[in-house]
Amino acid sequence: MAYDESDKYYLEKVQLELETDEDFIYEEVPIDEDFVVGEYDEDLDIAVRTIRESIEDEQATARHESEARASVTQTPEIIDDFVRNFLVRMGMTRSLDCFQTEWYELQQKGLLHEEDVGIVPEVYTRNQDLDMEVKFLKKEVEKFRSAALKAKETLVKIRKDRDYHRMHHKRVVQEKSRLIEDFKRLKRHFGQYEPTLQQLKSKYEVAMKEKMLAKLERDRAVGQVTGLQSTLKNIESYKGGSARSSHDNTCQHGSLDSSQTDPGPTQQMLRAEREKYVKDVQQYPEDYKRHPKDSEFPVDTGVNPYLSMSKSPSSHLTRTGGFRLSNTFQAHAHPISGLALHPRKQILASCSDDHTWKMWAVPSGDIIMTGEGHTDWVSSCDFHPSGAKLATTSGDTTVKIWDFNKAECVHTFTDHSLAVWSCSWHSCGDFLASSSMDNTAKVWDLNSLRCRYTLRGHADSVNSIEFLHFSNILLTASADKTLSLWDARTGLCAQTFYGHMHSVNKAVFNMKGNTVASCDSYGVIKLWDVRTIAPMTSIDLGPHAANHVSFDSSGAILAVASNDSTIKMYEVSNAQVTPLIGHEDAVQCLAFDKSGDFMVSGGSDTTIRIWS
Repeated sequence: MAYDESDKYYLEKVQLELETDEDFIYEEVPIDEDFVVGEYDEDLDIAVRTIRESIEDEQATARHESEARASVTQTPEIIDDFVRNFLVRMGMTRSLDCFQTEWYELQQKGLLHEEDVGIVPEVYTRNQDLDMEVKFLKKEVEKFRSAALKAKETLVKIRKDRDYHRMHHKRVVQEKSRLIEDFKRLKRHFGQYEPTLQQLKSKYEVAMKEKMLAKLERDRAVGQVTGLQSTLKNIESYKGGSARSSHDNTCQHGSLDSSQTDPGPTQQMLRAEREKYVKDVQQYPEDYKRHPKDSEFPVDTGVNPYLSMSKSPSSHLTRTGGFRLSNTFQAHAHPISGLALHPRKQILASCSDDHTWKMWAVPSGDIIMTGEGHTDWVSSCDFHPSGAKLATTSGDTTVKIWDFNKAECVHTFTDHSLAVWSCSWHSCGDFLASSSMDNTAKVWDLNSLRCRYTLRGHADSVNSIEFLHFSNILLTASADKTLSLWDARTGLCAQTFYGHMHSVNKAVFNMKGNTVASCDSYGVIKLWDVRTIAPMTSIDLGPHAANHVSFDSSGAILAVASNDSTIKMYEVSNAQVTPLIGHEDAVQCLAFDKSGDFMVSGGSDTTIRIWS
């Protein structure tokens, strides 16, 4: 049977519109030449690579399905099945029912020809497959378009972040450059002040010395004028007297003048200052009322009986190599801050940051007594010259007196306003001196139980104080980098030593009293001549701080307690330094036995070590 083109029957006619590249509008993305490849570009490359891999996977899947379809033999559909499938796919259920009813009726009546119930032409099946593929491709195009839009937005955001951070970085670099220039300018500016400050400091020291000398000369002149006035009054009152009486008065005046002379100018000024102090003590105003229990300061004879007890410098123990560690014992639970040896017995007192003080038998290290009463760290201790009492100072601003016979604290001095650093007994035992962080030192009377004098003059904390043996002279060391000599009878400063560049931690006399040793917070040790008020030598044992210094009984050896856990033994005669190693932490204090047989030391490692 011939096939006629006009006999074609179309169930649905679809016009396929193929999209070309010309129909799609592309938005050109400008390329920034300054774009710096970074982590955002890597993220974009990863996204593009992921999309390409997904496309390749889908294409491979499609090829695999096509190959699978090619290997399977498909049975062509007949016309009624094709129509049914089309109606089911389109959801036309009522049309499907009508079609099946009429189709079966016609088939039963025999009205359907063979060509009507044959196989569906391949073109319809092909059109149906192409239609499904077009729909699938449209979905893929929309998906890729949305991915491209998201990638574009991400790129724009990344570029904005890049521009922001680049601008912020440039601003930080500009500020850094400006700060560097400012630092350089300030450094040059302050560098100009250093020589001026040094010059002003030297001028200030010279002016202070001249002021002290002028003050001494003025006081001496006032004393001489007072003496002359009294002499003139005596001459006028006894004008009618005999020539012998007048001659005696003149001789007496001449002896006063000669007594004020001295071979050296410094000793002359000290002698005049002492005479002034004696007058200040004795010539009170008429309405002055002395406390009934006030003690009298003893006469300064200048005799030190301890000098006969000291060994000669030729002894083997005066050599630094002669000291060896002989005993070590755990003394406190916290660092040890002060040590004191009993004046006549083999007993050692120690104080610590654990708020207690203890007494030990040396060299055995057996504990004898423990004292509790301070509410803060105990900074120093000192035995009464009789050995029956102990004075302690503390960070709780108090000075306490402990009586061994009563086994208790018998008195507490509370006049200091800040922590008390050090204390020292007068050789007579009636006076106690203390130094404090409140920039003052005080002299306490143990009979009237009151403060006799407050020593004012230091500009910073007074770190240590010491009486010269069997004398009324006090030595103080201060954080204002100076040392001062005071007369305890008047509370006045006699001389000041200038030379340290850092806070002075400790200053001590040798046994003869003609040399002072001092140490500061940078490890510099200085020896001073008391007669000339001038430095004898300076030793730099830094950079670790020197916490304490002490002369042996002969004055030939100076022991230095250092922050580097060693004790440095300095020989005054040849300037040789030998370290003693034994402590495990900073050495805070040390003391020589008056006989020169041994030395004790205490440190932050909470131990006491005996060297002999």
